[in-house]
Amino acid sequence: MLIEQQKDPQSGRSLETRRRRAGITGFLVGLVAASAFFAFFPGLPHVIDWGAILASLAVGGLARWGCRSWITGRAERTGRGV
Repeated sequence: MLIEQQKDPQSGRSLETRRRRAGITGFLVGLVAASAFFAFFPGLPHVIDWGAILASLAVGGLARWGCRSWITGRAERTGRGV
């Protein structure tokens, strides 16, 4: 592993940068999508309460985890990984 880092020290940083960007984007998309669901879905009260906020944060966190693991898995399969 140390030899791999000596060959291309930028690959680890670029992967971490991509993972960070994907995590932030995934979190924001999940948060907005869940908030929009609670705000506009017919049949639900059109009020955002604390339960909806917590559920939206949980969905955002799950989306962040999914995006980061997807980017990491893809990098490992192509050989540019960790």
